[in-house]
Amino acid sequence: MAEIKTQGAVEAMEVAEASRETEWEKPSFVGDLFLGKLNLDLIHPFPEQDPADKAEGDAFLAKLERFLAENVDAEEIDRKGEYDYALFDGLNELGAWGMKIPKEYGGLGFSATNYNRALGLTATWCANTVAWLSAHQSIGVPQPLKLFGTAEQKKKYLPRLAKGAVSAFALTEPGVGSDPAKMQTMAVPTADGSGWILNGEKLWCTNGLKAEIIVVMTQTPPKVVKGKEKKQISAFILEMNTPGVTIDHRCQFMGLRGIGNVHIRFKDVFIPKENLLWGEGLGLKLALITLNTGRLTIPAGCAAGSRRMIEIARDWVNERVQWGAPIGKHEAVAAKLAWMTSHTFAMEAIVWLTSGLADRGNVDLRLEAAMAKLFNTEVSWQIVDHLVQIRGGRGFETSTSLRERGEKAYPVERIMRDMRINRIFEGTSEIQHLFIAREAVDPHMKRGYKLLQKETPTGEKIAAAAKAGAFYAAWYPSRYVGWSRFPKHGEFGSLSNHVGYIERQSRHLSRSIFHAMMRFQAKLERKQMVLFRIVDIGTDLFAMSAAVSYATMLAKKGEKNALEIADLFCREARTRIDQNFRTLFDNHDDLAYKVVQKMMKGDYQWLEGSLVQAVEPTVEQVEEAIRKLA
Repeated sequence: MAEIKTQGAVEAMEVAEASRETEWEKPSFVGDLFLGKLNLDLIHPFPEQDPADKAEGDAFLAKLERFLAENVDAEEIDRKGEYDYALFDGLNELGAWGMKIPKEYGGLGFSATNYNRALGLTATWCANTVAWLSAHQSIGVPQPLKLFGTAEQKKKYLPRLAKGAVSAFALTEPGVGSDPAKMQTMAVPTADGSGWILNGEKLWCTNGLKAEIIVVMTQTPPKVVKGKEKKQISAFILEMNTPGVTIDHRCQFMGLRGIGNVHIRFKDVFIPKENLLWGEGLGLKLALITLNTGRLTIPAGCAAGSRRMIEIARDWVNERVQWGAPIGKHEAVAAKLAWMTSHTFAMEAIVWLTSGLADRGNVDLRLEAAMAKLFNTEVSWQIVDHLVQIRGGRGFETSTSLRERGEKAYPVERIMRDMRINRIFEGTSEIQHLFIAREAVDPHMKRGYKLLQKETPTGEKIAAAAKAGAFYAAWYPSRYVGWSRFPKHGEFGSLSNHVGYIERQSRHLSRSIFHAMMRFQAKLERKQMVLFRIVDIGTDLFAMSAAVSYATMLAKKGEKNALEIADLFCREARTRIDQNFRTLFDNHDDLAYKVVQKMMKGDYQWLEGSLVQAVEPTVEQVEEAIRKLA
């Protein structure tokens, strides 16, 4: 595979690296997994919600469920392509805009568990409502303000936000997705030092249509560090009614048709200096840290949505009879139902594990949160695909059409459209893979970085080699040894064999990461498919661990059926893990890459055959259309 090492790629890597959290002040279960260590003490016993906290959440959920059922018409919102903004007041009366805002500022001060319970419940009814609430407080102004705001900023903005002043987060630009080095929006200091002047544009700003306050990410003038110019990305709190802020376009999508997602333009916008968040040049790091726990909302919604899909599937496969038996009795359909059930259980386990760990606060969750987002969004998309297939033509038919001809109006088609964005929102699945992979190889990079760089002086290479050699002489052999079979892990009962498997494959994974480093050296960062398989193995091991711990806790409370669901999921995950290990290095990645490069050059244009091409309108036709609109 060709190595891509353009100046732009180098600059992008430098910006990203400068924004990473490089130290681990708290332990990480997944971080240990990548090093071949199964640290069960971090996740077992499964973190259970404090009874008082649960009671508070229960009371809110009862009111929220009643409000949703009586007031929110998800079908009508989808048909009109517009949210019912009268609902904002009702959500405000519930306190829903302030779920994550501390009580001292007028919010509800919910734990991560109660917040995810609330948005999960909402996700079973109306995905658009989830998007408004989540974009406001999971990644909008409240979250970064809580983490990095000054006392004055919190006092000024948090009470407003808790009482329904909608907020948003503006990062993406038309030419900038996941590559912040290409950011064009710029803020420069005023001559008198009173603030900043902002110019540029932001795309896909969810909630931007109704937002009063946003966090905007922008370049600020570069700084010279050790004789080299370094890009600075900073974060600012911005009032949307500031002169020079305009909404250029309301974006419309396949699903989530009721969200207020917009393209915003900034023209000579003044931002007071006190609205700088955290510090100059710390914007991208702020965004990444905010997303660590903020992105847990999407996995919660995916798991809850999948619970709704299982309900629909269970109802349908009992009702629909083919060849003399309910279709759930036919093995081909049963296999899909089994997969849906076991993987929904795993998603639930991941959501409540990560939520519990977030509330406990003694674990670094950056990897766990990224894996939760990756696993749950990918799995829920497969679940909705299975549901559509099980429902057949009725899965493709709109709920309105079903209702009009007298059938149960299951909104499967709408669920599918709404679900698809989750693999893109708040970091695509590909970006999650790359982020997790970077952290997985980081311990080895720290030890071998100087050895892998051609420009490292010989003396430094020798010293680095001696230090790394001393470490790996002890570490590497230890990744092959260790008892992981019965009676070890006996407290997990019938699931103990899966825990032993996790431990063995964790050691296998750690060796494989080391082998990949040795095999590809500095080019490993470009072997994305190898890195993706490594991440997929780690993610399935994490999901297995969560499912086993969750099932064990539930079984102790009398839910014995949880054990067989967890057993089924673990068996399915083990098949994927074994396959990924088999193809980790023995694969067709290079051939696939070669084919794509030739395709990009047009070498396979014959494959496209005859295609109908769009006809560009004439100037006269455009002018006539404008006259008709006028």
